[in-house]
Amino acid sequence: MPHSRAADAPPAAVTSGPIPKHAQLRAILLADIGTTWPAHAAIPSERELTARYGVSRATVREALRQLIEEQKLYTVQGKGTFVAGERVQSQLHLASFTEDMRRRGLVATSLVQRAEVAVPPLEVRATLGLDEGESAWWVERLRLAGGIPMALERGWYSRRVAPDLGERDLSGSLYGVLAEDYGVRIDTAEQTVWAETVDGPIAAALGVAPGAAVMVFRRSSRAGATPVEYVTSWYRGDRYQVHMGLTGS
Repeated sequence: MPHSRAADAPPAAVTSGPIPKHAQLRAILLADIGTTWPAHAAIPSERELTARYGVSRATVREALRQLIEEQKLYTVQGKGTFVAGERVQSQLHLASFTEDMRRRGLVATSLVQRAEVAVPPLEVRATLGLDEGESAWWVERLRLAGGIPMALERGWYSRRVAPDLGERDLSGSLYGVLAEDYGVRIDTAEQTVWAETVDGPIAAALGVAPGAAVMVFRRSSRAGATPVEYVTSWYRGDRYQVHMGLTGS
């Protein structure tokens, strides 16, 4: 439940005047973010805000739209609107999600959605050096940081290096499993990053509204000269950012 104001403290007023009501309401709600409402707390519904401030539903929606656009709030389909927390910042380096989150003081967990053997698409087979018709492990995991969805990860893993990968515990670091159970230590990778909007199963898994912006990472990894992994990950744009150091030539 969201935190409420002190019982004897009346809500700030939205008045008629030169400043649009939605702008006044946005400022009032912004003052509550991080104080009355902590990170990831649910805020009152549109109906409650309409009644509390004596404004129209359209005014409430416009104020919320602006705060969502500014990434101060985020919506979860079917559940409501919530206060955005600080984004997790990552530097581009070769590390597992678990290690990445641990560096930032967050507990990383994974919900395994799928771990099955299948024949991958041609591009994946070429990257992993597989023969025509050769199968690989297809693993889908929802990655959480501090119990909140951060990323959806769909990866292909060569059965030549991890023949029974799907029988292992994949709720933690998969790189750790590869190293400890198979002696495979990923040491090089190529990664491409782009932005896109998501809907359907990906949006639902991440707990974001259809059309929300995400960052997509596609990585192919090797252990020495041996191809191991081809994985695509969708990271929530409201919870994740990347830092890159640049130097002049």
